[in-house]
Amino acid sequence: MAAVDDAVAVAGDPPTADAADAPAPAIATTPQTKLKGYAFFESMGSPRFHVAPMVDQSELAFRTLCRRYGATLAYTPMIHARLFVEDLKYRAEIFTTVEGIADRPLLVQFCANDPATLLAAAKLVAPHCDGVDINFGCPQRIAKKGRYGAFLMDDWKTVHDLISILDKELSVPVTAKIRVYDDLETSIQYAEMVQNAGAQLVAIHGRTREQKRASDVRANWAFIKAIKERLTVPVIANGDVRTLAEARKCLEATGADGVMSADPLLENPSLFSDPPFAPTRDLANPLPIEGDANCRLLMEYLDITQLPGHHTPLRMIKAHVFKMVGHWLAEFTDLRDWLNREKYEKITIDALRAWTKELTGRVRLIAKKEGRLRPIAKKSERALAREAAEEAERIKTAAIEEQKREDDAIAGARRFGFFWFGFFFSAGGAVRFFFILDPA
Repeated sequence: MAAVDDAVAVAGDPPTADAADAPAPAIATTPQTKLKGYAFFESMGSPRFHVAPMVDQSELAFRTLCRRYGATLAYTPMIHARLFVEDLKYRAEIFTTVEGIADRPLLVQFCANDPATLLAAAKLVAPHCDGVDINFGCPQRIAKKGRYGAFLMDDWKTVHDLISILDKELSVPVTAKIRVYDDLETSIQYAEMVQNAGAQLVAIHGRTREQKRASDVRANWAFIKAIKERLTVPVIANGDVRTLAEARKCLEATGADGVMSADPLLENPSLFSDPPFAPTRDLANPLPIEGDANCRLLMEYLDITQLPGHHTPLRMIKAHVFKMVGHWLAEFTDLRDWLNREKYEKITIDALRAWTKELTGRVRLIAKKEGRLRPIAKKSERALAREAAEEAERIKTAAIEEQKREDDAIAGARRFGFFWFGFFFSAGGAVRFFFILDPA
């Protein structure tokens, strides 16, 4: 791997056969000569299927896997602009690419709230990408604490200034990823402001900042369509794209120039493949994908991490393992326990390959013997032992509490004594009452 530009990592991989049809890298430009809007989009081949920027997950190896299966543009993981400028180790780890066309088109995404810092970070990557994207969509707590992402939706001036400085000073185009508001008119005005500030492409997530969980609410494609009709730069639709069929449906419904997928791609990196690498019988619930398809994709991903220039931190690899085959680990809990408990230094690529081979064999055996393509969740030995211990503790606690209640009752009786009450009929029919005190 050759380190250039103060530890921006760019490796010189030879172009692959799959890369032959990719658009050529952008010719060196200046802020004055760089392409705008649709000219910029067309220079990248008018890509329709985008790998979303994902924290620690859209790294080079995963981008390469997705490109092999139909993705036509990819974003880097979200990069913290200030850390990228100040921390050489962080810079070398978080941004890697390869020379030539194998990792193109590529947009490098930053989160930031200071224009000067963002520009300094963007200049470091500009020679190695097609454009620089600004994250205005992250809704997580860390973004609120750091005052970036979707939490800049309350500060339009900063949003404008971040885009404007890159548009004026950077040698490659600036793009933006945004969310919508609760009302359409504010959403349109916001998107227009982003465009007018200098964004040459706008990716729109059809959910609000508060709608963090995709499973809780459907993406608002109608809002994306309305915004698309008002903007003059390319628009990328994001939200509820779990299959190629849904991607095409989204393009038709919104009129967008492309679609973007995030979490569904982590579960199925072949999402954009045509014909589908992993077809599903359940169109309403296409994820997780059936059978051993993800085992094969995982093995391919592990192989990619060993290509020149594709070194990937173990934390990223493990995250992809859980996303791709985690559903099967709910049944094969011993494999899950190994992944969770094994020492870091022992989780090598060779060990993970052997682990994946074992998982693949088990999945295929179930399909052969039972005709089953999806897992049945089981409790691990650790979980069963934990539940048994918790039940024993519950019984012990209940017994102690019961004993305490009995002791308290006896102590109370001794303190106040027991009163026995009775009555009898005296001569003449009169009722007589009596009390007998049983003293403590």
